[in-house]
Amino acid sequence: MKEGKHAYWMSAIASAAALVVLAGCGGGGDSSSASSPSGASAPSGASTPTTTTPTLAAATPVVDGSTIGAAQWPDGSTATGGAGQAVGGLNCAPAGASYTYSHLSIYQNGKQLALPANIGAVGSSLALQRGCVYPVHTDDASGKIRIDATTNTQYTLGQFFAVWGETLSATNVAGVTGPVTAWVNTGGTLTKYTGDLASLVLPRNGEVTLEVGTPLTQIPTYTWTDPPPLATTPITLTYGGTVGTLYWPNGATSTGGTGSPVDGVVCASGMAETYHVHSHLSIVYNGQTRALPANIGLPGSCNYELHTHDNTGIIHVETPNNKRFTLGQFFDIWGEPLTTTNVAGLTGDVVVYIRDNGDIRRYMGDPRNIQLGSLREITLQVGTPPIGSIAQYNWYEAQ
Repeated sequence: MKEGKHAYWMSAIASAAALVVLAGCGGGGDSSSASSPSGASAPSGASTPTTTTPTLAAATPVVDGSTIGAAQWPDGSTATGGAGQAVGGLNCAPAGASYTYSHLSIYQNGKQLALPANIGAVGSSLALQRGCVYPVHTDDASGKIRIDATTNTQYTLGQFFAVWGETLSATNVAGVTGPVTAWVNTGGTLTKYTGDLASLVLPRNGEVTLEVGTPLTQIPTYTWTDPPPLATTPITLTYGGTVGTLYWPNGATSTGGTGSPVDGVVCASGMAETYHVHSHLSIVYNGQTRALPANIGLPGSCNYELHTHDNTGIIHVETPNNKRFTLGQFFDIWGEPLTTTNVAGLTGDVVVYIRDNGDIRRYMGDPRNIQLGSLREITLQVGTPPIGSIAQYNWYEAQ
């Protein structure tokens, strides 16, 4: 009898031990009965791991040119960045014929910071009247780094930061300090980058996220509403010609420039034209192009530094000094309104596109602030339907 009891208890102990082993291995049948209670937590004092791989968030739709993130840095390169000289093995030159992009997001403790506009974009000078851009640069605060795609050259994050003139290290991103973690999204595949940040190759049509400090649990990703394609057949601009349908009378209105300075733009006769460039303005109203009037800024007694000679849409910038002019100044010389809902009396939602050779983008700011650069083509779309393509032009005057 004693031997039977002894065998019974030995068998019970062995069965209990086997259940413990199975539970520790995650086995033993129904996982719900083998798992820890839902209210179980880590022992007091245990830290939460910080190496958990984040997931990609659902894609956020974004219109090209939109600002993404909070303002942190001023626009443009810093004093130690690209100002026209060679930087990081990159030269500054007029905009190329083709561009793609890589998107850069910078986070500080979970807060997204906006990448500044015009990093690597150098304004005009008397010596270089067309200005120049580096093969990696920004046009806006969307986070898009424009990449010259005329060749298959690969560019690195370090080269972009050199053009920006900001620090990039494992503990410092443009003056924002803390431990830095980098993630690269290419085609929906998220990869942690563990190498030297300066050597990270900018993925074309991909996304780079730099986390400074507290890591994210989800990495944002974006889908873009890009500008319409470029028209396949260029429009040849001929001096004295017309592009579009005549709509407004030639010359300025009664509230426009009659000879007195307008917004700092002077009118003089026999003015030296040491700085002489041209921009193009296309106004499309409900799908129809309206011809820009001739003789805006030419009252007869003098010539304004901004003026038109014909109905081609070409705005002439002629001045003895290197000066920066805006589209708003031109409209004030014309004597017509320019807002986000009104273009010279044509009302409706205004959509703006800017083309600098192959660098085409939507502009989301105040249209009055658009600079009139050499061979810059500006399209103002008013009303509906949206344009199907962006016109391109063969210019009659070389720059």
